[in-house]
Amino acid sequence: MTTTPPLPRTIPAWIKALDDAPLPAFASVHGKVRLALRDSGKSMRQIAELIQTSPVLALRFIQEANRDIGDGQPAESLEVALSRIGLKRAEALLARIPALEAHEIPLPLRQLVLISRHASQQANGLFAARLARLWQDIHWGSLLFLTPAWALVGAYPHLLDCWEQRVLVRGEPASRVERELLGVPLLELCLKLAEHWRLPDWIIQGYRLLSGDRRRLIKALHIARDNEHPLHQQQMLDADPDLRRWLTLPSNTIVLANGLALSSHHSWSGVHSLRWQRLAGLYLQVSLGDLQQMVHQQAAISARECGPTDLWHPAQGLLWPTGTLFQTLREKPLAATDTASEADLAGWREHCRRLLTEPTPFSNVLQLTACATLALTCAGMQRVLVMLVDRKQNRLVAQQCAGLPHDAARLTLAAEQSQIVRRLLEKPAQLRLQPANMAQFSALLPGSLKALFAGEHLLLRSLGVEGRVLMLVIADRNGAPISDAALQTFAKTTQCIEHALGLFGRRGV
Repeated sequence: MTTTPPLPRTIPAWIKALDDAPLPAFASVHGKVRLALRDSGKSMRQIAELIQTSPVLALRFIQEANRDIGDGQPAESLEVALSRIGLKRAEALLARIPALEAHEIPLPLRQLVLISRHASQQANGLFAARLARLWQDIHWGSLLFLTPAWALVGAYPHLLDCWEQRVLVRGEPASRVERELLGVPLLELCLKLAEHWRLPDWIIQGYRLLSGDRRRLIKALHIARDNEHPLHQQQMLDADPDLRRWLTLPSNTIVLANGLALSSHHSWSGVHSLRWQRLAGLYLQVSLGDLQQMVHQQAAISARECGPTDLWHPAQGLLWPTGTLFQTLREKPLAATDTASEADLAGWREHCRRLLTEPTPFSNVLQLTACATLALTCAGMQRVLVMLVDRKQNRLVAQQCAGLPHDAARLTLAAEQSQIVRRLLEKPAQLRLQPANMAQFSALLPGSLKALFAGEHLLLRSLGVEGRVLMLVIADRNGAPISDAALQTFAKTTQCIEHALGLFGRRGV
């Protein structure tokens, strides 16, 4: 029996574990670079342009160039790095980098690299044109800023899932979660790795700002909040010359770009996203509305350049209404953290996307309920029954089922059969059955339902439009306990279904 070795708990131990952690590159780009390095007709610039299509390869070449340079000047760009290490050493380095197909690379690593590419596009679009002389510093600094986190999730992919669920979804304090997961603050670890790898100075400055100079950042954010009064903002900056000089430093562009990319990855309208938008607006001296338009344009450009993918790109969030519904497409099905395949995750997002599409893509109720059932099963529910309310609002008729015997598709429930059914038909509501309340409610459940859903853990949710119940969803995980995370996923999925019911009812209006 093998046991998983414990995670490092100190900065030196983490650096030792992550220093040479294998980061795989896409096999297609890896092969093209190998051929280019052997082609005497290719210039260093041409090879560098080919390498930079894979951010992981770019990182490894810059790391190699900056290894053992003593007090020398670190390579700030890929072309400089290539010239420093030479073609023979570059080919040997490439041979040590794993080449994998996209589906073989851990999804958390691919997702984090996509965020970095989005950050680079934001930096290039918002700042590089205004600071043309520094475009290479802006490009490479913004693209490689999150590379310490790449190494972390490349070596331990589950950490990103754990962090997202606990911090972004459950709202636990990030500092506490990082201490429990890593033993050290995440930003401090990123700073030490950036220093150890001799990454571009702007990256190191950015992490020092975020981890050790937060008071200055908070002062700038306080001024940025007053974005509707630019004159007052300028007066406040004039009253603090040190803050004004710091705010206009070109190195801040890569922190702003990554702040915009990371926060929009979670929510365009969330408080963190608005803070970074206001701060970027203060830096560029533009209104919040103008800044948002610019940021949205760059996100769309980034999504086009990334092309079709099974990952979440924040530009997708711009297509959906603000709030929890469009975030549903980004967040993983929390109930399936341990078991969900990438295919299940991609399917869940696609089914939820269809449920939220306006105008509704469904021409009949059967199509809508089939999509709803698939969304629930992809989200981790293993037994699902979808029932529709008849016109008289006193009877439920099975419409779709999954993981149940065939006779479940013919089930009907009358309101007078059960007090629970009657309550659920009165208005949209949810009942969660578990051992603590099973004795109280079991006798009130119709016997036909108890026969189909054997166990002590069950969810019943009635859905409707404007207070009128139209559907009842019954689901469980084959009788296994339903965690709070699974409950949240179920709720988000049923929100999408309820939204689809509303759109379907208004079709043709």
